[in-house]
Amino acid sequence: MTIDFLVDKMLESYKDVGGVNCAGIDSFPNRENVVTVLQNLQSLIFPGYRKADELDEQNLRYITGQRINCIITMLTREIQKALIYSVAQNEGSQNEARKSHCFALAEATALALVNELPALRKTLQLDVQALFQGDPAAKSHEEVIVSYPGLEAIIVHRIAHFLHVNGVPVIPRIMSEHVHGKTGIDIHPGATIGERFFIDHGTGIVIGETAVIGKNVKIYQGVTLGALSVKKDLMDTKRHPTVEDNVTIYANATILGGKTVIGEGSIIGGNTWITHSVAPHSVISQDDAF
Repeated sequence: MTIDFLVDKMLESYKDVGGVNCAGIDSFPNRENVVTVLQNLQSLIFPGYRKADELDEQNLRYITGQRINCIITMLTREIQKALIYSVAQNEGSQNEARKSHCFALAEATALALVNELPALRKTLQLDVQALFQGDPAAKSHEEVIVSYPGLEAIIVHRIAHFLHVNGVPVIPRIMSEHVHGKTGIDIHPGATIGERFFIDHGTGIVIGETAVIGKNVKIYQGVTLGALSVKKDLMDTKRHPTVEDNVTIYANATILGGKTVIGEGSIIGGNTWITHSVAPHSVISQDDAF
């Protein structure tokens, strides 16, 4: 059995097996490039924490400019590919005018994301404070930034959510699934999450696409904010719960359904199963769950 034989066999497979091939560098966003963009974005948000840069007053502007330029260039290219692919899937068209239009949209979106980073940093600072204040084991904000998987998941979600609501296909999911693999925390980029979001431990958390989470919410490991049904024809409906402000949800609680609302100030005990709304300021244990 020769290398040529094995190569031929693989090439035959590419011809015979449809739907799983991605031939051509321009045909689909590249996962590795998206992850590189994500890492550069995190380094802009928390300079000095994510990469081994020797930052000082003299080189900070240069390194920041270099990183922004890299992000805009690479992200524009990947968004353009995602848009072209999406159009081709829906309309079967990839003409040059369409490609040029997709490039303009991609560049505008990449610039808008970088422009949004100062506001995102303020929101993430509040998330850091919530994690520090909510976890007695946390010794400093810096420790939270460099070591807490909950914050890692929140950072990526806030970036991916911005791209999602601005109509970027595929790339937000690449980002969310990348951090899911790293942290065990699965947050769909469509989920809407308020400020001062606290994730403790985090492993096994699942937050669905249409979930809405208010301000100052605490969620512990194993929590699911899921759907009662996963039928494909429900894809355009609200399938996941709403959690109002100042709610605490303890480990392994499962809350399901698009009409389910967890009222403000409620406490949801561990290992509970909830499929109906909960009044504000309720305390729900396993005995009360429904």
